[in-house]
Amino acid sequence: MKAILCTHFCTPDELELADIPQPTAGPGEAVVRVKGAALNFFDLLIIAGKYQNKPPFPFSPASEFAGMVESVGAGVTDVVPGDRVIGAGSGAAREYVAVPARVLVKIPDSLDFERAAGVTVTYGTTLYALRRRADLKPGETLAVLGASGGTGLAAVEVGKIMGARVIACASSDEKLAFARSHGADETVNYASEDLRDALKRLGGERGIDVVYDPVGGPYAEPAVRALGWGGRYLVIGFAAGEIPKLPLNLVLLKSSDIRGVLWGAWTMREPQAQRALMTDIVKWCAEGKLSAHVHAVYPLAETAAALKAIADRKAMGKIVLRP
Repeated sequence: MKAILCTHFCTPDELELADIPQPTAGPGEAVVRVKGAALNFFDLLIIAGKYQNKPPFPFSPASEFAGMVESVGAGVTDVVPGDRVIGAGSGAAREYVAVPARVLVKIPDSLDFERAAGVTVTYGTTLYALRRRADLKPGETLAVLGASGGTGLAAVEVGKIMGARVIACASSDEKLAFARSHGADETVNYASEDLRDALKRLGGERGIDVVYDPVGGPYAEPAVRALGWGGRYLVIGFAAGEIPKLPLNLVLLKSSDIRGVLWGAWTMREPQAQRALMTDIVKWCAEGKLSAHVHAVYPLAETAAALKAIADRKAMGKIVLRP
């Protein structure tokens, strides 16, 4: 089978398209024929050796996928060959993946594979963040940084489903128009406007209740400064490339919180709770409440170009590979 391999820490152009043996399903596993594999910003960090998790070489990028179950191993009863499924946790930039069957979630025929490929990580992270970590309540104000990317867009959409007033923050008017078309109530262009001042203005006397930040860098501190009393700042990631250092007096003065969101580790600790979240997400996608928007689809051989589109901040929504 064809697979994109990272044989050493490298740039996207150094990834290899190789022929490797097709996997077989061991006990508790299922082999899935990959119909779509979604890329995320952290794939750039993983192949460069800059991510907290460093898989052994050789490995494939793309940690989420959609496809059809090809075969199952001993003890697997939840899925059978022919089931349409989504999953995460394995390098999916290849034609087949073998994964623990417990990570798979069935999807309806109404949800196409390319849209389905990108829902597990972005929407899973977001619903966990907003429901379990932030305890976001209807009527609260949610500010989303990087609001046009895959994770940011998910936060805009999930925030609206949960009844929040959503402020989308991004680096261009085009990206903000895109976020508004997906439900954002207000927008802030932090390339042309001071983020703290804009959020203070839009937050009013109450301030911002929740900040969802997958960007970090220079935007973290002004976002924390805009929090209201009891506000919650969610640490999602650092797409800006810099891990911010925050003055802790900012959270003291408003009894606000900084809350980490490590979705992947949580799914290992509470797999049944994760499955329940994904059931809601798949249902909302099938009902059209979540767009699962795909910016572009690339063939497997053009994985380098797909990753560069993410690195260049060109993607609005998800980038998907089609093996």
